[in-house]
Amino acid sequence: MLPCSLSQLKNLSTLRLHVNEIYGSIPLCVGHMTNLKRIQLSDNKLYGQLPIKLQNLTLLNYLDLSLNKLAGSIPSSLGFLTSLSYLNLSSNMFTGKIPSSISNLAYLEVLDVSQNQISGFIPKRAIQNLGNLKTLDLSKNKICGNIPKEIGHLYSLQTLDLSQNKLIGNMPFFHNQLYFIGNFSHNDINGELSSSLCLYPASCRLDLSHNKITGSIHKELVKMQYINLAYNLLSGYVPSEVYSFFPHDIFKGNKELLCPDQEIWFSSSKSKKSSLTFILPMTIASASISILGFILLVWSIQKNKKPKIKRNVIKNGDLFSILNFDGKIAYEDIIEATEDFDIKHCIATCAYGSVYKAQLPSGRIVAVKKLHERVISEDPSFTKSFKNEVQMLTEIRHRNIVKLHGFCLHNRHMFLIYEYMERRSLFYVLSNNDEAKELDWSKRVNTIKGMANALFYMHHDCSPPIIHRDITSNNVLFNSNIEAFISDFGTARILDLESSNQTLLIGTYGYIAPEQAYTLVVTEKCDVYSFVVVVLEIIIGKHPGDLILYLSEDNTESIFLKDILDPRLPLPLRKDAKDLILSITVALACLHPSSKSRPSMKQVTQTLSFSKLQLATPFNGISFKHLMNQDI
Repeated sequence: MLPCSLSQLKNLSTLRLHVNEIYGSIPLCVGHMTNLKRIQLSDNKLYGQLPIKLQNLTLLNYLDLSLNKLAGSIPSSLGFLTSLSYLNLSSNMFTGKIPSSISNLAYLEVLDVSQNQISGFIPKRAIQNLGNLKTLDLSKNKICGNIPKEIGHLYSLQTLDLSQNKLIGNMPFFHNQLYFIGNFSHNDINGELSSSLCLYPASCRLDLSHNKITGSIHKELVKMQYINLAYNLLSGYVPSEVYSFFPHDIFKGNKELLCPDQEIWFSSSKSKKSSLTFILPMTIASASISILGFILLVWSIQKNKKPKIKRNVIKNGDLFSILNFDGKIAYEDIIEATEDFDIKHCIATCAYGSVYKAQLPSGRIVAVKKLHERVISEDPSFTKSFKNEVQMLTEIRHRNIVKLHGFCLHNRHMFLIYEYMERRSLFYVLSNNDEAKELDWSKRVNTIKGMANALFYMHHDCSPPIIHRDITSNNVLFNSNIEAFISDFGTARILDLESSNQTLLIGTYGYIAPEQAYTLVVTEKCDVYSFVVVVLEIIIGKHPGDLILYLSEDNTESIFLKDILDPRLPLPLRKDAKDLILSITVALACLHPSSKSRPSMKQVTQTLSFSKLQLATPFNGISFKHLMNQDI
């Protein structure tokens, strides 16, 4: 239990006892510690109600009581804590309504009361006074009513999660000037889908899935960075530009929604007769044309006596398919372009296969990843890995994930056809002095952000989440503009939230998270750890090796940031220096040995995009000890 003797520490400003086994209620005497600025008691076994005397801590700017068993209503007395910038009461057993007194918390930047039993309406008058709010998470409660339009006028808001409640009505319009992420899934929102949802759609990501939204999909939605419309009541045709831009799973579950290439009509009982009257003659005419075309095709083949290999052919278990491309690739084009996979076209190798550069007759260049015949014959599991990679890449689509154009399952060859990456892998770039110098600090920071965005998409925008399990510098590729793409999904798996995800140890030595090596349990936090190893590799210019172990010790005051930077580049200046400091701060937080204490990729992405880290120490004097004391 928390002893009342703590109140004798009159000058104590920080109380951090999180991730322990502390039980009991929060004692009233905490209210006497009036110099406290930070309380962090998360992830313990605290229960009971919040003491009303917390209102005495008027200097408090950080209060984290998440992951406990605290109950009762959220006291209105919290409104007296006018210095608060961070309030986290998530994952408790709070009931009742959100108190309107939160309107007094003018400096509040983060408000998280998710995963409780909160009911009632969202207090719109209180919310509209929180002008500095950046994160609002009310998810997994019992909140009902409409979404106040005032939320859309919180210009600083970056993350809004209202998912898994009982909200109804229309979606508000968001005027946010920065990158905005909104999750409204699993509610009863029943308004009509608007053609415009955000003032700056290119930096707006919305999840509207599992609601009752009606209407049609407007082509203007293609301007958005991401939107999920699955499992609603939408109808009509999906505009071709929207259909080709987003992953197709964002449209599923809308029974009356038609894809651009779909020929089935989902009409109401009143209109079935008239629709059928129109479709039937068209179908007969189409069938006649098809039959005539087939006869002419057979005649042409017999005349030329030169059979053509078809695309999308299934025969004797073999399959060749083209996806998301111009449809002009044929099996023989790949064989001819690589001269039957001649070694002179090989641009990379790995334990399981080789990657070839292939220039198609159209002039387009693709990368072909071919599994070794020996590997296929000796270990059938690699066939499963191959199919897994195909499945993953056909279901996900993101600007920082390498695109899959097609694949082949053949009795002689097993290969995948990828978007070609002209600048090869991050490992190759860092291993070459000239290439490494071209990858300046600004490009390195953008590489880190690109990787983070891709993993954020996999972990938080895919349902269920996808774990890569092998994030390494070899699996980060660059295109001609030196933009980063994550590749090699052969070991990726869909995260089963209902199981322990125990599996064989899969990954690359030096990038595997400690808990994965010891327990074989796979979570998204394994990818977070691997991501950070690559971040350090980008900053140092080589794999960090023993530095990771050294950073876990207490003597980090002797390690200065300037001394571990890639010596092939000059020290960063101004904005690059700030971005670099922020990247390393995030990396250190993600290296925590406890996976629960590591931030998620959602938190990582938000921090890299929006945080304004303030350090009074000059760049040359910054040690890792400075950065370890920063919060993200």
